[in-house]
Formats: sequence, structure tokens, C-alpha cells
Amino acid sequence: MYLVRLSRFLSVQFVLLGLAVAQTAAAAEPTPDAVPVLDEVIVTATLRPTPSLELPASVTVLERGTLQQAGLQHLQDVLPLVPNLNWASGSSRPRYFQLRGIGETDQWQGAPNPSVGFLIDGMDFSGIGMPAMLLDLEQVEVLRGPQGTTFGANALAGLLHARSPKPSREPQQRWEASWGEAGVASLALVGGGALGEQSAWRIAAQRYRADGARDNEFLGRDDTNGLSEDSLRWRSTHRFSSRWQADWSLLAVDQDNGFDAFSIDNSRRTRSDDPGRDRQRSYGMSLQLLREGAVEFRSVTALVDADILYSFDGDWGFDPNYDFTSRFLRERQTLSQDWRWSSNEGGWIVGLYGLDTRERNDQLDLYGGDVYRSLKSDYRARHAALYGSLERALSSRWTLTVGARLEHRDADYTDTDGTDLAPGESMWGGNLSLGYRLDTHRRVYVSLARGYKAGGFNIGAVIPRDRREFAQEGLNSIELGYKALDPNRRWRLEANLFLMRRADQQVSTSAQLDPGDPLSFIYLTGNAARGENAGLEASFSRRLSTRWQLSAAVGVLRTRFLDYVTVDRNLAGREQAHAPARQATLSAEYRHEQGWFARADLQRVAAFYFSDSHDERSRSYSLLNLRAGYESSRWRIDVWARNALDDDYAQRGFFFGNEPPDFPNKLYVQLADPRRVGLNVNWTVH
Repeated sequence: MYLVRLSRFLSVQFVLLGLAVAQTAAAAEPTPDAVPVLDEVIVTATLRPTPSLELPASVTVLERGTLQQAGLQHLQDVLPLVPNLNWASGSSRPRYFQLRGIGETDQWQGAPNPSVGFLIDGMDFSGIGMPAMLLDLEQVEVLRGPQGTTFGANALAGLLHARSPKPSREPQQRWEASWGEAGVASLALVGGGALGEQSAWRIAAQRYRADGARDNEFLGRDDTNGLSEDSLRWRSTHRFSSRWQADWSLLAVDQDNGFDAFSIDNSRRTRSDDPGRDRQRSYGMSLQLLREGAVEFRSVTALVDADILYSFDGDWGFDPNYDFTSRFLRERQTLSQDWRWSSNEGGWIVGLYGLDTRERNDQLDLYGGDVYRSLKSDYRARHAALYGSLERALSSRWTLTVGARLEHRDADYTDTDGTDLAPGESMWGGNLSLGYRLDTHRRVYVSLARGYKAGGFNIGAVIPRDRREFAQEGLNSIELGYKALDPNRRWRLEANLFLMRRADQQVSTSAQLDPGDPLSFIYLTGNAARGENAGLEASFSRRLSTRWQLSAAVGVLRTRFLDYVTVDRNLAGREQAHAPARQATLSAEYRHEQGWFARADLQRVAAFYFSDSHDERSRSYSLLNLRAGYESSRWRIDVWARNALDDDYAQRGFFFGNEPPDFPNKLYVQLADPRRVGLNVNWTVH
């Protein structure tokens, strides 16, 4: 306990010291020695690839080096580096994210209706983001704020885009192996090279295993919350002529993970007699065709097929008179098509977009091994959108950007309870940005944006019929930003202030319909009148010398409901769920010319509400991740430590009754993994 309190104090001092050093370094004159420069950051998830310095929006780009040094296996390892980004657990890997306090907190919200978009090489995994492996990723881009012009209804709060490297014709082969505590073991291969005279290919494959840092005392096992993840990624590029080229990506990920994360005493010692599973088999394909010229044409076709099994022990125990289990079988298919024309000289973009989503759900609630409640549902939605953007230089310093998107959705929903819905709705969004170039390395901007999110359905066997549907949400945002890059490219600074107003805000609330039935605990999405989300985001990177680099990121967030009254609660003025008021990260990296390296990432997160249905909160916590090793031209070996301070913090919390005979309401939390230490080895053949 003393070490935890000490870590909290030191983490605050560490971040404050880092920001002070960053500010001093930014003001100092560059030294004349040969300090390595910062690479130019290109954002590719926008309508056209744009340098981050010129983009009038708040964005964080995690590049390949950062992903390799700060991460271990999955995207969740590096999410703490992104200001005002949070995620809710309740699963073995993150499926849903929250940006600026906006986003779902449960994977069974109903029909697919995400607030935060998530793409892997152009494939839409929004709401089913488990296959986000870090192996051989080029960069991860996080765009905060409504992306109404670019991505429409699936990016009300922003977008995460994971992109793999473009294949090279140079032959290469790299092997990677890891071992660690809690049964961590993995083996991976990355290879590539020429494919014919004008093509290239790249492949990445991995097998990963871990026990899951839980002990099931009833079954005498330590693997009921374990991870079993196999992934395969292929990417190839083909040039057919001087103007035409194609980019082909394939993805196959098989995650057969356990889910045994909750305990009656909120410890890592579980007593479930029927541990759950969190299996997701994901297959994806994307094909991008590009025709270069004065008017560039780009076609992006993407297909995703996911088969998901999610189950859990509802009573978290082994009482034969109180024995509940729930299983969800879920099938998701999406097909998207984007056609885009852009002028390289006129600054205009016009596009057509279509998305067809199909999802089937089969929910089974069991008591004593027998099904006592079931529901099968079938959902399909078809989106069609027309969008465009125009950029104009008003003078040598002023630039104006205007964008708009019109989108229509038709949906169909049926289930075995007799529900039959077929709504249709039209939505619109857009942006207006004005940028001013102070000089060649400094810019300020102001941006107005409107985002939208489609209405949806609550799915479940015990959902009241009058709560099945909820209406679409609109969001208006204003953002003021500043971006600077040192002329010698020794430091980079980006900062912005934002204010977002939400109309007909979609809010998820929970209820337990039967105190003696834990599976009657349900989430319902409805519409509040209004909401407000405001705050600040800042990030800074500085090359201190040939060996040292320092980075810092801060997110400050103020969220509240406006005019929101439920049946038994008045939430007007209260903070929204999973929206910590403060997040700060400080990273230090050391590289010696003889090959030695080290990195430390320290994050501090303020307390936040677990839900909009009750006032139970997490506590503030500090997270320290470490890595150190040696690298040569062909070998790299390093040791790593995750959660080095061994801080016990919660990733998810529920408040309900689950202990007979009186079933008192109580907070139950899913703890993050404890400290883990391991070893990583890389060998490059070519």
C-alpha cells in the first residue's frame, strides 16, 4: 500500500517535471551537435494523406518505433499514450473505446452502433476491435472529435486507424519470440520481398499464449482467463502501368480467449464453476485501386467477417442452487465501398460511400445447465453517403477548408420475440476549418464540425418492448489548435482546446429486473436531452541529445449532462461515464550508439464514474511500463515490465446484487493485470 501511495505522488511530480523540461527545451536555442531529427508525421486516415502539422484537427500518431518500444502484443498496450482516450473492459481485449468521454462501455449494446470508428488497413472493425495486434504495424492514428465528413455515422467522437507497412521489394525475414510471467509465450515471423517485376509482398504471422493472471480456486486452474491468439496478415502492392496501382490486404485472426475476470471479493482469485469464453474469429480483406493524374481516382473495397462467442459465469461461484451462465453467439459481416475523386491542384474531393452491415445474435441464458431464456435476432443496415471537401488558399498565410456529408440508412431488425422494425433515417455532417500559417513551422487553426450517430436498437431477451429503439444523436464541435515543429526538427508541439455540445445524446443505463437473476442485469440505450464535453489536449516531443528523447501528453476533460432526468435520478450537471477529468503520460527513451536502449512510460489517470446508472467510481491510478535491452544490425534482445509498480486498478465496474440470499447492491470490478516481467528476442535474417 505504501508503494502504491508513493507511486501516485511520484507520478504526479514526474509528469509536472517532464512538462517543465519540455517547455524549457522548446524555448531553448538548438545545439549545434548532430542530434537526430524527428520524422515528419503523415496522417493517412483523412480524405488525403496530410502532414500532421498541416492538419486542422487534433490527432495522435503512434509510429512504428513507439509501437515496438512501448507495446508488447496488443493495441491496448499503447492506448495510454493517447490523451483523452479511454476504454472499458468486460471482455478479454478492448472492443469499444471512448474519445473525449464519448463511446460505448459494453460490447452488447445492441445492433452495431459505435461512436468511435476503428479500422485496420481500411477494414471496418468498429465495435469488434479485438484483432488489433501490434506485430508489424507501421503506425496507429487517433483522430479526436467528430469525423462527420470523412467517416460519417461511425465516427461521432473520432477514429482509430491501424495501418501495416507498405511492402518493399527488398527481401526480408524477421523472427520474434517472447516469454514472460503468467505463461506469456509467443513466436512470430515477418517476411517479404519482390513479387514479379513491379509488385511486392509482406506477411506477418504470430502465435501468442498467456495464462491470464487469474487463479480459479474452485477448478484449481490458472488459465481460465488466458489468451490464445493466432494472427496472419498479408499485404501486397501491384503496379499495372505508370498510372494504375493496387494495394491488397488480407487479415485472419483467431482469438480463443478465456473470460474469468470477476470475483465476489473483487480479487484475482475466482470461484467460477463454468468459466466464460471470449472467442472471436475475424477475417478481413481490403482492395485499394489508385489511378494517378491531375484528377486522382481511388477505390477502396473492404470486407469483414467475424464469428464471436462470448460467455460468462453469471453468479461467479459454484452454488448448485444459484447457478447461472450466459452465452452470446454473434456473427457480423460488413461490406464497404468507397469511390473518391480528388484534384491535386484544385483542392477538391468528391466521394461516394456505401456500407452493408449484417449481424445475427443468439442469446442463451442457462440455469443449472438448462436454457431458460433465449433470443435470436437478425439485423441488417445499408448506408449510402455522398461527401465532398474543398480547400482554398485565401492568401499566402490563410487556408479555408469546407466539407460536408449526406448519409441515408435503412435498417431491418427481427427477433424470435416477434419484434419487427424497419426504420430509415437521413443524417448530415460537415466541417469548416480556417488555418493561419505563422511561419513555415507554426500554424494555428479554428475548426467547426458537426458529427452524427445513427439511432439503434437494444437487443436482449429481457429488453422491454418500449425500450427497443432510440433516436439518432447530433454533435456540434468547435476546436482551437496550435501546432509547431522546430526548424531543426528537434521538438514538436501540438495543443488544442475543444467544446462539444451533444443533442439527443445517447446514454446507456443499466437495470436488474430480477434481484435473484444476475442475467436479468441489462443495459439500455436511450436519449438524454443534451450533453457537454470540453477540454484540452497537448503533446510534446523533444530530442534532448543524440541519446535521449522525451515525450509528454496531457488530456484535460470536463463532461456533464444537461437537462437529463431519468425515472428515479436527476443527472443534470453530473460527469459522464468513463470520462476521466485528467490523463497525463510522460515517456523517456534512451539509445546508445553501441546498441543499448531503454524506455519508460508513466501514465496517471484520474478517477471516473463506471456507469451513468449509479455513482460508483474508479480510483486514480498510475501505470509504469519499462523496457531495456541491446540491439545490433541483426539481433535485438530486451527485458520488459508491464505495470511495474504493481498498482491494483479497475478496468470495469458493475453495481448490482449477486450474492444470495439478500442480494445487496455492491460494486464488482474487473482488475487489470498485475505486474508482469518478460523477455523478447528478435532475429533479422535479411
